[in-house]
Amino acid sequence: MFTGLVESLGTVSAVVGEGPGCRLTLTAPEIASELVLGESVAVNGACLTVVASDADAFAFQLGPETLQRTNLGQLCRGDRVNLERSLRLSDRLGGHLVQGHIDGVGCVAERHVEGDWVTVWFRCAQNLTEQMAPKGSVAVDGVSLTLVEVETDRFSVALIPHTLSHTTLGFKEEGAAVNLETDMLAKYVWRMLHLQP
Repeated sequence: MFTGLVESLGTVSAVVGEGPGCRLTLTAPEIASELVLGESVAVNGACLTVVASDADAFAFQLGPETLQRTNLGQLCRGDRVNLERSLRLSDRLGGHLVQGHIDGVGCVAERHVEGDWVTVWFRCAQNLTEQMAPKGSVAVDGVSLTLVEVETDRFSVALIPHTLSHTTLGFKEEGAAVNLETDMLAKYVWRMLHLQP
């Protein structure tokens, strides 16, 4: 479980094929030395398990399901990613409860710059927007955000200067893929409503 508050930006140092999956190695010295094998880390919002680590870098094994359902399969050496270690029960919950289970991949549709602030529209599948409500929460590439507007196949968020400078959302261009996780409660309500006869 995570909060959607990004701790660090990591850099992809290697992507190596392993059968139908791959091994992803990231560099982020500010958290690498504290990681232990088997620990969970959200990478662009996707919960992954640390399989190797040293003082500067750490690695994950990504299976076919992860590669197909997230934007992690598009990563190349030098790309930046959002990182968050898992939530401790004693931690403050500054964002919202994020599971690290990606519901779908969307894309940056529009960016509207207003001084130091940016309003971003993301396009996604309709079944995801059906689980969203204005002023509700959504995780975009692992970043906990408040929804501003929600339409049939897109939604908007307002990014403050801190978010722009401390996450990948500050430099993602129009057309860039993003991982989306809808609010946990909204997901279950949506499913129950769709199971009604």
